[in-house]
Amino acid sequence: MTGQLPSAEVFIATSMDGYIARPDGDILWLTSRPVPEGEDFGYATFLDGVGAMVMGRESFEKVLTFPEWPYNIPVVVLSRTPERVTVPDALKDKVRVSGRGPRAVLEEFGLRGVTRVYIDGGQTIRNFVAEGLVRRMIVTLIPVLLGQGRALWGHGAGDVNLTLVASRNWENGFVQVEYKA
Repeated sequence: MTGQLPSAEVFIATSMDGYIARPDGDILWLTSRPVPEGEDFGYATFLDGVGAMVMGRESFEKVLTFPEWPYNIPVVVLSRTPERVTVPDALKDKVRVSGRGPRAVLEEFGLRGVTRVYIDGGQTIRNFVAEGLVRRMIVTLIPVLLGQGRALWGHGAGDVNLTLVASRNWENGFVQVEYKA
């Protein structure tokens, strides 16, 4: 018996020129921006009902530098070399590493009854998009030009038509677009 394939969904921020991090992985350009008090840009609403998360190795390593682990859902870290990824003991019951492909990971979650999966990390997002697995995408554009860095889009995402669902903006210049694929 197989479960239904969960909805793969993206919630991410980029610079106006499409970067999610500086070349060295730094995201201070994002985390130091002024934010209206109490504003989360729809993040809590997005997470409501998300049953699991898939992220790439580089995103996982970045999140490990945060003061505390921010996710209360199961997380799968995708890596071409899973044996090289170390999960801290404190996260062993929350995080696992896999060398499997996007569809196989979604199928596993589907068998567990998960209906929505949060996809994070540039290469990981591109891989899911290239396989036609992403159903919803929320991208917040931050009013800064980095000039170089780790691109959200680029080689490998494929030719994908998107349908605009909604757009929002805030006084601090953030613009958010939501698309379905």
